[in-house]
Amino acid sequence: MKKRIVWLLLAALALSMFAGCGKKEEEPEETPAVEEETPTPEPETPTPEPTPEVPEGMARSYLTGQWIDGELAKKRPIAIMIGNTSDALPQYGISSADIIYEVPVEGSYTRLMAIFQDYSGLEKIGSVRSCRHYFIYFAREFDAIYTHYGQAAYAEPVLEREDVHNLSGMDSAIETIMFYRDANRKAPHNAFTSAEGIQAGLEKKGYRTELADTYSGHYKFAEDDAEVTPSGEDAIVVSPGYFVNKPWFVYNSEDGLYYRYEFKDKQIDGATEGQLTAKNILIQYCDWSKLDENGYMDINTTSGGAGIYITNGKMERVTWSKDNEDSPARYYNEAGEEITLNQGKTWVCIARKDYQDRFGVYATQEELSQARATEE
Repeated sequence: MKKRIVWLLLAALALSMFAGCGKKEEEPEETPAVEEETPTPEPETPTPEPTPEVPEGMARSYLTGQWIDGELAKKRPIAIMIGNTSDALPQYGISSADIIYEVPVEGSYTRLMAIFQDYSGLEKIGSVRSCRHYFIYFAREFDAIYTHYGQAAYAEPVLEREDVHNLSGMDSAIETIMFYRDANRKAPHNAFTSAEGIQAGLEKKGYRTELADTYSGHYKFAEDDAEVTPSGEDAIVVSPGYFVNKPWFVYNSEDGLYYRYEFKDKQIDGATEGQLTAKNILIQYCDWSKLDENGYMDINTTSGGAGIYITNGKMERVTWSKDNEDSPARYYNEAGEEITLNQGKTWVCIARKDYQDRFGVYATQEELSQARATEE
């Protein structure tokens, strides 16, 4: 009996093992693949344009756009009336001016107004001539202190305004400390001033010597190493069209400057013997009227109108406008955008509106001479 039980147990064990061998091995469950998300790229931050580096202690000149001493840049410029007849040549100290205005006066002559930011060290500036009322408004466009020796009657009401700061050789308080006469010249072309004299005059009058807080400049200048070249006609030899002195400018491509001539010769500074030059030339046409039988004129400084900008051997037609008599003139291209001047000295030719046809540009000085011979 015991043997039978043992055999039954062995048989059951064998069947159990056989069944286990025949069962399929369970396959492990697959873990679903997780898709990796591609991160959305962050928007690129534009790289800011580098801010122009300001040289230590320097600031841009309102007159030339160039870097000058920061303290000097705050100072009000001096605008000085300069004679421009053949008897007044050569002029002295004028090559140190940053801006020169050439404006018609009676008798078809022109008179110059030289605007200086830095006149230090100049021992002879002039000859200093008398005032015409419209020059005062041109000087005020730069918040300049206006310097003259005498004036026409039409200028007196303007000079008497409290906000017109002027240094006059007819003012007994400053005449002898600011001006002197050159014995080698005939009157009225023998009155001169100097840096020392100007300083003495300013101290005596007690005028404000720093630019007004509200002054923001006159011209819009090109950035460093970003010169402007107009896309208009070539302008190698430029004739503004004045009658008596018949001036012209000649472009020098080597230094990018215009060299000035008048009265059939080079226009020079008697102090340096150097020829006058300019980087920019502006022709500004103005309305005008005759004031009396003596030929005194009124140049309308706020009329607006046509103009021409010349630099780097090229020119473009512009228009100009002013908000009021004291505000700066602004110049605009054909698209109505304010033009940009190249850094450097500027010569402004104020011309009568009805003489626009007298302006001319030429390829050579010989062409200019031929054109003038034809006119004569």
